[in-house]
Parts: sequence; structure tokens; C-alpha cells
Amino acid sequence: MTKITAAITAVGGYVPQFVMTNKMLEDLVDTNDEWITSRTGIKERRVLKEEEGEGTSYLAIKAAEDLIEKRGINPAEIDLVIVGTATPDSMVSSTAAFVASEIGAVNAFGYDLLAACSSFLFGMSAAAGHIETGRYKKVLLIGADKMSSIIDYTDRTTCIIFGDGAGAALFEPNTEGLGLQDEYLRADGNGRKFLGMEGGGSIMPATEESVKNRKHFIFQDGKTVFKFAVSNMADVAAKIMERNNLKEDDVKWLVPHQANKRIIDATARRMGLDDSKVMMNIQYYGNTTSATLPLLLNDYESQIKKGDNLVFAAFGGGFTWGSIYLKWAYN
Repeated sequence: MTKITAAITAVGGYVPQFVMTNKMLEDLVDTNDEWITSRTGIKERRVLKEEEGEGTSYLAIKAAEDLIEKRGINPAEIDLVIVGTATPDSMVSSTAAFVASEIGAVNAFGYDLLAACSSFLFGMSAAAGHIETGRYKKVLLIGADKMSSIIDYTDRTTCIIFGDGAGAALFEPNTEGLGLQDEYLRADGNGRKFLGMEGGGSIMPATEESVKNRKHFIFQDGKTVFKFAVSNMADVAAKIMERNNLKEDDVKWLVPHQANKRIIDATARRMGLDDSKVMMNIQYYGNTTSATLPLLLNDYESQIKKGDNLVFAAFGGGFTWGSIYLKWAYN
């Protein structure tokens, strides 16, 4: 019996129209363009304004529509919609269910997946699992976040980093040995002390006091998060190469989470990869959390060739992190 693997067969992306430059942030917090660029690699990020659209679902729908148009598929053929996000439209109703309905995926079920910046990476594992059962033929995985909705623009430790955006990937069965080959995914729940959001969940529901004390914005202990991200992202990427006998020349692309250029550089060095093999767009979008990996695929799509070996790596709040090895399935 021929083994079924889950391959990416189409990608799409969307970023909001409004560009927030480092110069603009100088008017909001004590920072400057040189400081931000040298420490993060970020020059600008996108912010979704109400006059353009509302909520994470708007971004996800736009990315999905971009994929559907490029691939030329009928949305009714989609079996499942997964939305990886840290900023769902609401706490109860699934953002994925709404997105599926809005794009015309009338025969699909949908669910949200929350693993902070690792959401799309973990979603790749989930999408592949559904495909490999043989019961599903088209799984649409979307990474989308409206980070501006949970950012305190008086906190320079977070407001310089994050932006809004969405990316999408279609997973379909493959019998050529292409698609997802291996994964190495990890989590450490103690990490929520260093990166998270205190308000809005069951531990701290919204109250007048929680709002007044700015508990509904994300916080991070920058030094601790940076240290964990550098070591763990590099470790898992190296691990996935080692156990699949991949040498530097075998890897065509590193697809790294776009949190900080220094973290990306450290991961590439650990893998022995030249800069020319590292996908990067952090300078344009900042950290779009769940959207960074699919936005990279969308931006680099024309440069990726069938059979190319891609290594994905991500690190997120929680803590969550991991690496995936995938063979690209189309030109």
C-alpha cells in the first residue's frame, strides 16, 4: 500500500495596508530606529485599522482568498479549516468556523489552535495528521494574528516587535514521498511566567481593575525569552537535521519564526547554513506571531522548487517550540 504523506500544494498571504515605521514608534515610546533595527532587524510592521477590517478573521479570510484564487480551487472541496492564532475573534466561538463559512468552505469543519508563535508549526502537524488518515483530502491551515489588539503601545519591550498579518497553506495527500517528513515539537508550561497575558482568561476575567491595571496586554521578560528562544530554536533545528541525516548542503531553505534577527542568525549558524538559505521578511512585517511561517512561504514561493528540503523552526510563548522537516511538492 502506497504511503500517504501531507504536502503543501498552495500558499497565500495578507498583510494590512497601514505601515507603522520605527520612526512612528519614536513618538510613542522612548526608542529610535537605530536601536530597534540593530536589536531586532525590524524596520516596519503592519497594523489593521478598523476602517479596513476588524478582527483576526478578516486577515485570515483575506489570506485564504488569496490562496484559493491562486490555486483555482472550489472552497466547497475543503474538508477542514484550522486557524492558528493567539488573538481569536472571541473566546468562545471558533474563528476557524467563521472563516470557513465566509470563504465558502461549506463542507468543512474548523477549529482554532493556540500555541502562540508556534501555532502554525503545531498546526502543520495537525493538518498532516488529518491528511495521513486518508479521510481528508484538502486541509486549509491559516496562521493569523491581530497582535495590535493586545499590544500596549506605551510598552517598548513589546510594541516595537509585533505586527498584524495572516498566511495560509493548503495540505493535500501525496504519494511521491514529498510533504511533511518529520517533526520535533516541545512545550514547557513554566514559560508563561515570562511571556503571556494575565487578563482575559479564566484565571483573570475582565474587570474594571484588570483593565485599569493594563492586564489585557501581553508582557515579556525580554532577556529570559531571548535566551530560551536562541537555544531551543537552534537545538530543535539541529536535532531534526541530525535524525534525518541532513547535511548543510541537503537543506535548501530554513523557514524560521520571525521574532528577532539575532535568533534567526543563531539558528542558521547552528545548522551551518549560509544566509542565502534563510528566509527572512522580519524587516517588513515584524513578528506576526502565528503568521510568520506562512507569510515567509508566500513571499518566497517563486524561489522554492519541487523536492527542496525545508526546515521550519519556531519558538513561542507558553513556552512552545519545535522544528519540522518538509519536502516541497510543487514548482
